[in-house]
Amino acid sequence: MYTGFQHLHSGIAYIVLAVLLFSFIYALINFLQKKPFNEKVRKASLAGLIAVHLQLLIGLVLYVISPLGLSNFSGEAMGDAMSRLYMLEHPLTMIIGIILITVGYSKAKRGTGDATRYKKLLIYYGVGIALILLRIPWSVWPPIGS
Repeated sequence: MYTGFQHLHSGIAYIVLAVLLFSFIYALINFLQKKPFNEKVRKASLAGLIAVHLQLLIGLVLYVISPLGLSNFSGEAMGDAMSRLYMLEHPLTMIIGIILITVGYSKAKRGTGDATRYKKLLIYYGVGIALILLRIPWSVWPPIGS
């Protein structure tokens, strides 16, 4: 079960990043072209939101069942960089990034004025994406297609 969730979490991560980057770039292009914040932009940003929330659910299950996650939580593991990454840094940074993306979507959805809605979406999604990219364990990511 652990290995299955590990492969699922790693494999879906590529799709999640692609959807998230697409939603950000789509909003950025529309903002720069001064297009109205319409239903297509909202749905594209919603797709990014749904993707990261799905990844979060899979990641939380993996965190509980993984020997590198919750069961590894100790002072001794904090001394090892890789253990600390899996036990604390990766999950915490991802959760903060996902919270920012969620807040950005909510603020953009409820905002007034197209430019304001785009700015809120781009700022929150941008910082959220940056945090997510910062704490992905790139050294252990499987190459696409493996």
